Amino acid sequence: MATPLIVEQLIEDAQRATGLERFDSDSFREGLGILVADINADTDRPEPLVQRFRGDLLTALMQRLKVTAYLDDHPELLSRPIERPVFVLGIPRTGTTMVSNLLAADPARRSPLTWEIDDPVPPATSATLTTDPRALKRLEEERAMLAARPEMGKYYRGSAIYPNECVFIHAHEFRTLMWESRGKLPGYAEYVLQMDTTPAYEYEKRFLQLLQSEAPGVWNLKMPSHALFIPQLLKVFPDARLIWTHRDPFTAVGSLCSLLSLAHRGYTGKVDTEWLGQNYPKQAAEHANRAMDARDAIGEDRIIDVHYADMMRDPIGTMRRVYAQLGDDFTTEAEVGMQGWVDDNPQDKFGRHEYKLAQYGLSVETLTPLFERYLDRYDVEREG
Repeated sequence: MATPLIVEQLIEDAQRATGLERFDSDSFREGLGILVADINADTDRPEPLVQRFRGDLLTALMQRLKVTAYLDDHPELLSRPIERPVFVLGIPRTGTTMVSNLLAADPARRSPLTWEIDDPVPPATSATLTTDPRALKRLEEERAMLAARPEMGKYYRGSAIYPNECVFIHAHEFRTLMWESRGKLPGYAEYVLQMDTTPAYEYEKRFLQLLQSEAPGVWNLKMPSHALFIPQLLKVFPDARLIWTHRDPFTAVGSLCSLLSLAHRGYTGKVDTEWLGQNYPKQAAEHANRAMDARDAIGEDRIIDVHYADMMRDPIGTMRRVYAQLGDDFTTEAEVGMQGWVDDNPQDKFGRHEYKLAQYGLSVETLTPLFERYLDRYDVEREG
């Protein structure tokens, strides 16, 4: 049996490693406690992989301590607003990453980059967002990883200097689906669908206020599971603009299960295909259902629709229409930046991501009832 994790020990270790004591809030303890209990209950998880998980939990706590300390030293940053941010959301694996990357290719916009989410203190300047030594170090690590495992590029179009998901910010609050993806964690899986994510959005606002201190701009933010929590998002970011990506949900579910099988293997040493097939179709459908419920409450026009099929056929034309709906200027610089990203990232640049629903005990027939409401409302182009 692996060594059990202890919440208080994790917190003390993070404080000792950073030399910092104060967290801005204790709200993170709820999710951390439930997550640690689930990890400890998984007695089949090998000790080295429990320690890998422990290292990630410790890193999240350390980063929160560092963010808190920096903002304690620079309290004026907390008075600087986050104005009209754009949030990209939707069922996972429906093109949110591509939309996020195209928005980030516009030099007039600001996105939280992978490296700075992982290492935010001290914040970069506008001039050093892609040349900071921390960014260059991560780029070198990325090149080495892709050289050793080029197939990894099939699953996620990311980079140290590309934008990354808000899950890695919400991870410091321990209220995010990211933690839940790392094996069969049923208690935490239930918690994340019932939790109040307001504290996670409040922390995200503080995090962005830190990042924008020397590199300001209108924020572009992306996380498929924003779809689950639109009321809480708008409570903290009331003037947010929302983009919802749409794709054949049957294709999206197969892709999601395939992607999460990598997290399973990395954190448990095996792939629980039965759990993937049981848990994630329902979770994906919940993304659609809650987004529809929110849209009914806040108004149809409050959310901008982007279809994956349109993005594949005409990414620049689609983004031009998105900008018109956002009320933003689609400048020559934006178009040049986006076209450059498209040219550098063809669809199968690292090989084709292949998966089958049957691998997870699923079929279009079994999934249809879950997505009937969604498909009745939205004319989503089928891929299969």
